Amino acid sequence: MATRLARFESGLSELRYFPTAKHVRAVIGGTTVVDSRRAVLLWEPQRVVPQYAVPITDVAAELVPGRPGDGDTHGGPVRMGAAATEVLTPEAGFGHHTAQGDVLTLRTAHQERVGAAFRLADPDLADHVVLDWDAFDAWFEEAQRVIGHPHDPLARIDVLRSDRHVRVERDGTVLAESSRPSLLFETGLPVRFYLPPEDVRFDLLRPSGTRTTCAYKGVASYWATADADGTPTDVAWTYPDPWPDAVPVTDMVCFFDERVDIVVDGERGDRPLTPWS
Repeated sequence: MATRLARFESGLSELRYFPTAKHVRAVIGGTTVVDSRRAVLLWEPQRVVPQYAVPITDVAAELVPGRPGDGDTHGGPVRMGAAATEVLTPEAGFGHHTAQGDVLTLRTAHQERVGAAFRLADPDLADHVVLDWDAFDAWFEEAQRVIGHPHDPLARIDVLRSDRHVRVERDGTVLAESSRPSLLFETGLPVRFYLPPEDVRFDLLRPSGTRTTCAYKGVASYWATADADGTPTDVAWTYPDPWPDAVPVTDMVCFFDERVDIVVDGERGDRPLTPWS
């Protein structure tokens, strides 16, 4: 019997790692605290994006024993995909550890980042510490700054121009309609339909203060529409200054399939189950 691949579910219950040849650095207060050419990409069980783990000797800071629960524990598991699998997305704080190990506080000469490191008990990685991305001011792969989280070598985005007819509705009101979308395919996520701004009803939308960061696409700005009670809900986003892989969707508008109805070539799609549902 054939096996249907599901990228984000593959090996999800296991501790996974993948060596990288990249020179990885992280900075706090203008000082390089992590400098490693021996880093590994690491996924604790349930994590869908990688974190960096580096040999302890590549950390120029004191690592002080902490307590379980130290560090960033905001967010938590969310359900994703047809099987409603529980996963930890980048929005879940670093303090949600699902592997065996010891919580550590990272202490420099001038600053302390509580719970920002995690020493793994796994014998293959016992000399490594996993590091909280958000506990550092900046990360670099080689000489290029990286945002959001480490780049996953098994993930990619692919943007293709299309002639599909796309109509976006919310509660029966058409918010956008286009026959010249660009389709963005991203590993493990639903296909996203990016529409030219000329084909969007901005008179029905209002700018939102929400900003999010994607490691592959850059920083997104959002648009909202009002619910029946007047409460604004983010329904769309745009990348005004995207990273190189997403340049083809610059200033184009994409709507949440999870929050609106997308009709493609006359066929109304189901609303997917993702962290944004």
